[in-house]
Amino acid sequence: MILFHGSNVEVCTPDTIHSRSNLDFGRGFYTTSIRSQAEKWCERFKKKYGVSFISKYELDKVVFSDCSVLKFDTYSAEWLDFIVECRRGNDTDKYNLIIGGVADDKVFNTCELYFRGYIPKETALERLRFEQPNIQYCFKDQNTIDKYLKYIGSEKI
Repeated sequence: MILFHGSNVEVCTPDTIHSRSNLDFGRGFYTTSIRSQAEKWCERFKKKYGVSFISKYELDKVVFSDCSVLKFDTYSAEWLDFIVECRRGNDTDKYNLIIGGVADDKVFNTCELYFRGYIPKETALERLRFEQPNIQYCFKDQNTIDKYLKYIGSEKI
């Protein structure tokens, strides 16, 4: 399986050290199987730094049987609760890899309204039902990255 990462630098040796906290799935190295999603991530970096790169990796599918993987197939109540907890800083080390939808601008607005208590969970889920998830893969630990993610190359965008 091919995964992509958008950044302002080539990421030949991915790590979790450079991750920010309070992201969708907490601290980790984020990739996507959707190239256009990585290109959107690159747009932010290009505006800020004047340059961006898409780095490409091959994921060894053995990770799904060897590691603790949490997968959200849709924007669900479980996904929403998990995102809210991670964005509050309540990160978890229970999983090696977390897969699920991205809280992009439109999705994040709904999450933020729910997070702040302005709308109930049912309303948030009803709004999210119409959104097409962009998939992200969050590698939570360096061991998983080193063992299952192989760098293929990078392209300047």
